[in-house]
Amino acid sequence: MIQGTSSSSGKSLLVTALCRIFARQGLRVAPFKAQNMSNNAAVCPDGSEIGRAQAVQAIAAGIEPQADMNPILLKPEADARCQVVLNGRAWRTVAAREYYRYRPQLWAAVTQALDRLRAHYDWVIIEGAGSPAELNLKAGDLVNMAVARYAQSPVLLVGDIDRGGIFAQLLGTLWLLPPEERALVRAMIVNKFRGDISLFADGVRILEERSGIPVLGIVPYLDRVRIPDEDSVALEERKYPLNFRRLWTALPPGEVDIVVIRLPRISNFDDFDALMDEPGVHMRYVSDLEALGSPHAIILPGSKSTSSDLGWLRAQGLADAIQKFAARGGAVVGICGGYQMLGKVLRDPLHVESPEEEIAGLGLLPLETIFARDKITHRVTARILEGPAWLAPLAGTVVHGYEIHMGRTEPVALKSFEQEGRPWLCITQRSNVPVEILDGAVSADGRIWGCYIHGLFENAPLRRAWLASLGWKNQTEETQSARQDAFDALADAIESALDMQRLYAILGMQ
Repeated sequence: MIQGTSSSSGKSLLVTALCRIFARQGLRVAPFKAQNMSNNAAVCPDGSEIGRAQAVQAIAAGIEPQADMNPILLKPEADARCQVVLNGRAWRTVAAREYYRYRPQLWAAVTQALDRLRAHYDWVIIEGAGSPAELNLKAGDLVNMAVARYAQSPVLLVGDIDRGGIFAQLLGTLWLLPPEERALVRAMIVNKFRGDISLFADGVRILEERSGIPVLGIVPYLDRVRIPDEDSVALEERKYPLNFRRLWTALPPGEVDIVVIRLPRISNFDDFDALMDEPGVHMRYVSDLEALGSPHAIILPGSKSTSSDLGWLRAQGLADAIQKFAARGGAVVGICGGYQMLGKVLRDPLHVESPEEEIAGLGLLPLETIFARDKITHRVTARILEGPAWLAPLAGTVVHGYEIHMGRTEPVALKSFEQEGRPWLCITQRSNVPVEILDGAVSADGRIWGCYIHGLFENAPLRRAWLASLGWKNQTEETQSARQDAFDALADAIESALDMQRLYAILGMQ
């Protein structure tokens, strides 16, 4: 089990690397995280929903993701309320104060899922959450030492030296644990080290002397590993450049500036990693009017609370700015919740998202959204229909992605259907079941478009055609194995940083 001294200490990346390392040795290995809090979700082949990190870890291990890998997924809808996804399906929305009333039922789901994985795989790599030393939360623990005790799993404790205070992080965490839990911690890992590792030799000695356990390794700061981040905390590190005011005037020909609106409840923000990885594409996550500037395109991403985030857009002045940008001929894209925002009106008669029954959208496409209680989660295959401008050459192209949304979006009036707001996708498979469902809408000139399908930009022909419509020049050939190469590069880096022989001894593999 990998536990950390805090959130964002690097647990998810290390689990991903270990899944890859053991899988390359021919072992059947699976990831597990009992409880995850993130709006960055993934859809399994059967339509169940789990945290994005566990899905990525499964892919690194060479297996398909499944609900047992993340039996509890908490998707925040407000500061003190979240939707609980239990065993891959939306279960209920609960207030933070009420959550631990359900602990017996939730704990049963955790142990049953872990037992099933342990029965099927050679190794299960377990990931903790936050810190195991949050003393006020230990009584309700479902994800850290409670899981380690249940599984009697050796624990590797990870600290983030880039934040500073590595001795307080690692030693303080150990000293706050009761003896039976401290005994499960078999080694420490110093993560995100910048510079000359030999300069920390005294640090290793101090940690080992005062803890009585070894430092398994010092992992360097790994930048641009091309592995999706677990949650939106990572976006804090993706601030726009200090010279952002000059960015769009200083770009060389063939390069483009794209803004993603960093909504308060942004979801599945890794939808845009494939764009970011293209050379000549400058991606900025923006949350205030001053930083918006004059990009080549603005993307409205998914949201766990479309109504609330739409209100935030208006309060920030960004809604008005986006409307004016579109009126000047700017390209605007909406994915899932962002797609709903592009329409004329959002209706919520059952108060699924808001106490308001009707909220005005941005009015950039002639659409209306009606929220419903049922949640749609599917992996999908779709075919691009005949469309305007940059879409025209893509007619008939097959794309893949996934749906996670509540509600449906339709054209406001059939007479506008033929020109503005006509669908440009036909979903042909949902969770491997053949269907014929129209999705998406596009303006007559192709500048404004959206759809419900996440992961759309992973499809290279569509991604590069849209970028070309913004003035981007294709600079590289698409590498089909890019993600697998990234997993191998990550595994190589971690294998080099850790004392693998000592790890094998801890795991009883020698």
